[in-house]
Amino acid sequence: MVVRHLYRGGKPPVWPPGARERGHSAKRVVLVTDLPADASIGARIRYYRVQRGMSRPVLAGLVGGKSAEWVKAIETGKQHSPRLALLLRIAQALELPDLAMLTGNGHAVPVSVFAGPRHSTLSEVQAALTEYRVSLRTEPVSVSHLAERLRYAWAVRHSSPDHRTQLGSLLPGLIRDAQVAVRALRGEERREARRVLAGVYQLADFFVAYQPAPELVWMVADRAITEAQEADDPYLIAGGAWAMVQAMRDDTRWEEAIKLATDARDQLTPHLDGAPDDWRGMVGALNAEIGYVYARRGRHGAAWAHWEKADAVARRLGPDYRHTQSSFSMSVMAAHATTLGVELRRSGEALRAANALDPVTIPSLARRSRHLIEVARAHSLNGDRVATLSLLDRSQRVAPETISYNGFARDMLIDLRKNPPTGKRTEVHQLCSRVGIAA
Repeated sequence: MVVRHLYRGGKPPVWPPGARERGHSAKRVVLVTDLPADASIGARIRYYRVQRGMSRPVLAGLVGGKSAEWVKAIETGKQHSPRLALLLRIAQALELPDLAMLTGNGHAVPVSVFAGPRHSTLSEVQAALTEYRVSLRTEPVSVSHLAERLRYAWAVRHSSPDHRTQLGSLLPGLIRDAQVAVRALRGEERREARRVLAGVYQLADFFVAYQPAPELVWMVADRAITEAQEADDPYLIAGGAWAMVQAMRDDTRWEEAIKLATDARDQLTPHLDGAPDDWRGMVGALNAEIGYVYARRGRHGAAWAHWEKADAVARRLGPDYRHTQSSFSMSVMAAHATTLGVELRRSGEALRAANALDPVTIPSLARRSRHLIEVARAHSLNGDRVATLSLLDRSQRVAPETISYNGFARDMLIDLRKNPPTGKRTEVHQLCSRVGIAA
């Protein structure tokens, strides 16, 4: 990309009266044809940054909490496109009047590129999370029945291809009833009710993730930790931290994410003697998340060191073990190896790990579908568009409501739609339609 500070038509523009006083500058008139219409978001960020004579460190500082290396990774495509909230901050820092100048859509901001569509039941779940009531109903509350409903909802989450739709019908009632139980009960019963409510919020985290309501992600993660702390339950506190770490990771708050996951792991470790297997599973899941964060930062050694710690825990727990909240297990640790390779931009490592794992061994349909997306990312790094399309198609058939809300998958599909593999144009458009990406 070449940025030339030229006047259109080779002559200085004729400014209207007062234009210069309002901040117009002739040197900012550039040949917009230098930016291809199909330029990536990273290329567009670089274009407008250079156009304004702004260095990477300056842009990083204006965005807040970022580094020049992070800006470079975004611009060169080594880091995936920023999510909507962060992209808005970049547009503001670059003084762009329309976010479409970064997204490439000249008519509207395609929010669906960065997050999945708004699920039809999101409003109902949101209402249950945000409505506040002073009065209490008088019906008796059974905590054991609430706990059973929660167990059933977790089973639905892992076994249903349309898991968001199923959770959307179950969560509003669970949230309201568990909140009422916490307020209505006293003593040890209230503590048990808080344990259930913390678990409900942990489950809600999976529903609200990757939908156009990021504030709910932070809300449910925070509430999960708060209820677990009120119950004085180290295991549930760690589970709430696990959910919060993922929110921090996706917001590129890497140092905070690593610190929180490490603290939660270290607080749980002294309680492991005689504890249920799930407590060890949570320690393994937290180590896996630390490795994931390091991989996203490009720290190869630290990423694999924590993966090895997590994998050792999974092997000790055995092939039949699976953690309900995190899906932590031997098969998921094998899937994590693919993800680490992808995040580290080492497609060979990612594909070797993928070839060593049969996706069918991942019991959770949602997690299996996500793994297939990660394998597609590995093939995409290699430029193998046919394999990328095939893996995304398999992911959609396993769990349609996973791929529809996965930003990586949507980015790959939009790219495939622009440049489909030879003879696969129809298949690409059909898959985009099934995922919910309009032509």
